[in-house]
Amino acid sequence: MNSSSLSLACAAILALTLPATAAPPLGYLRGFGPKSDPVVQLTWGLLALSTLVVVVVTALVVIGTLLRRARGGGGIARAPVERGGSGLRWISVGLGISCVALLLSLVWTMVVLAAVNAPPRPARVTIEITAQQWWFKARYLSPDPSRVFTTADEIHIPVGEPVRIRLIGADVIHSFWVPALSGKMDAIPGQINETWIEADHTGRYGGECSEYCGVQHAHMGLVVVADPAAQFQQWWDGQLRPANSPQSAQTVAGERDFEFHCGACHSARGTAAGGTVAPDLTHLMSRGTLAGGMLANNIGNLAGWLANPQSLKPGTNMPNLYLSGQEIASVTAYLQTLQ
Repeated sequence: MNSSSLSLACAAILALTLPATAAPPLGYLRGFGPKSDPVVQLTWGLLALSTLVVVVVTALVVIGTLLRRARGGGGIARAPVERGGSGLRWISVGLGISCVALLLSLVWTMVVLAAVNAPPRPARVTIEITAQQWWFKARYLSPDPSRVFTTADEIHIPVGEPVRIRLIGADVIHSFWVPALSGKMDAIPGQINETWIEADHTGRYGGECSEYCGVQHAHMGLVVVADPAAQFQQWWDGQLRPANSPQSAQTVAGERDFEFHCGACHSARGTAAGGTVAPDLTHLMSRGTLAGGMLANNIGNLAGWLANPQSLKPGTNMPNLYLSGQEIASVTAYLQTLQ
């Protein structure tokens, strides 16, 4: 085993022994777009109302307890069943206040649902997202077939523009959720559900499958990256380019090993790898994560994933390929060229 193979093998072993990196916490108490803002305002409003109810009820219980003790009624005694003078009045007042609060909450909720049902203007970008165990496939659609491409788990959108999302469930029911930008929408096998998202600030927004979909449900994440319009267009154009050609003997061998071992499931445009059941890896290294957002995209995790994906994500559809140390080194070197 040469030094390169040895270093990659060590990196793989390190990745297999370290805990998986967690995705950033999902924030839902602050909105970053016209679809999430009304929902966040409603959330805070209902939270304030609920807090007020708890405070009032607690205060009434405490006051009632203290008054009873002050009147000498602290002990437990048998009392006759009778209609009190003020009991019904208290019940009527309480029911009246509760009905008003619930009615206002209902009206506010209906207004918010109507406001976020459709984007304020037609969407110029449409993304078809297929949720499957346990990753998100993103296919960017265009009237020009030559400008259609596929990526995975890291979804770019332009800032300040609504984006239409077409959701497909490939195997079981999943749910698409990016709380800082949008509410939940199920991805159901056999039908297409549509929603939309829009970000008014650049940044990275964490998302997650929010419908239990199997043993690795907790490790089915995604990231939405909001770019300025010009940068988003450059990113789209870059994604249309084929995979970089290998420039060294090791990466030439890596491309060959990748096509032979991985090409039946994965694809890299411009190579003989043309699989469609696993993520398109044409521009793998432009993404920040691996394995459905579970791992940071670095050389150690990449080598560890190639060495034994089942040890990192048990139950994943990627099998253990039993690659040798030299094959892991060459394939990892080749994959790192896929910018």
